[in-house]
This record gives sequence, structure tokens and C-alpha cells, in this order.
Amino acid sequence: MVQKEVMQPNQRKRRGRPRAYDPDAALTRAIGSFWKAGYSGTSLDDLSAATGMNRPSLYGAFGDKRDLYLKSLAHYWELSRVAMDEALAHEVPLRVALQRLYDKALSIYFSGKDGPRGCFAIGTATTEAVQEPAIRASLAQGFRMIDEAFEARIRFAQEQGELSRGTDPAALAMLASATLHTLAIRSRAGTPRKVLQGIVDVTLGVICGADSRT
Repeated sequence: MVQKEVMQPNQRKRRGRPRAYDPDAALTRAIGSFWKAGYSGTSLDDLSAATGMNRPSLYGAFGDKRDLYLKSLAHYWELSRVAMDEALAHEVPLRVALQRLYDKALSIYFSGKDGPRGCFAIGTATTEAVQEPAIRASLAQGFRMIDEAFEARIRFAQEQGELSRGTDPAALAMLASATLHTLAIRSRAGTPRKVLQGIVDVTLGVICGADSRT
């Protein structure tokens, strides 16, 4: 256990040099830059312009471009985890919770200024994962987080009697995740949102029951 240093009466408190940047804000801006052009297509000059930090400051705060991308990806997963926790809250029926999550995801996927941009992780990390073990590991960890969040929410619904005892929460969670990934890919490919909502409706029917509308 690290103990707090006790100051002597005549000892002046030393203050570190204040940060000239907000790490979370910088990572959010870096995500936007990587999201637009991909990892390979994003230069250090692009990242410097996006974050408002010069190259030495970027290196000092985040490391090289690869390190900054990995930190951006980790930040994105954390934001995604929080968003999933909020959307999948237990106070509403499973169908409502899932619909809320898919609505939120579609709003993000269609929010690009130059057209639908899909999911940051799927749109950028999948292309680098083959040759970059660290990116592949982050991608796999993020997917596990999504699977586990869906499974926990589906299992809770089963315990509450919304789903039959014979339901396999893990299998349905994989379906819920696969639908999310499909929305990300197809939105970026130009599939209209109305068509994607049709895919969501089918998934909700499979998971929650075709006649469950509450």
C-alpha cells in the first residue's frame, strides 16, 4: 500500500506541469480521423490536425501511430461498453432493450458527414488484424465484450420468464452480435436504413419470439 506523503509545515507543495490536453478528447478526435481514412490512410499530420497536438506532443502522450491507434481502439471499446450497458438496462423488456441498442448503433453507423461510416472497429481494425497481433487481440477482446453483454442480458430475460428455459443465451447472444456486425458492414456498403431495420426485426423475432411485441 502506497502511503500519502506527509508535508512538513515549511514544505511548499510541488505541482506537476499541468496537462495541455484532455486525453479522452484527444482520443475521440483521433478515432474520428482513423474512422474516416482507416489506419493505413491516416497520417501523423492528419492526427496532429485532428487532435490539435504537434508530433512531439502526440509521441509524448500516446507513442507512435500504432500506439495511438491501439489506445483509440481501446477507448472506443470502453465507450461501446458504456453505451451497451445503458441500452441493455434491465428495467425494460428484452425486445425493447435490444431495439434501443440497435437504434443507437444505426444512428452511429449513419452519422458520417460523407456518408454512412459503419463501426469504427469493424471498419478499421479488421483490415489490420491479419498482420498486427495487438490489433487482432483488441478486436477479439471487443467482440467478446459485446457477446458477453448480450448473453448476460438475454440470460436475465430468461430468468425473468421472458424466454423459455430451453433457450440457449450464448447462441442467441452470438446472433445478436452477428446482427450488430452486419448492420455495421451493410450500412457502410450503402444498404438503406429501412432495409437494415428489417434485419433487426427478424433478429428480434428469433430472439424474443415472433409474437412478443412488448
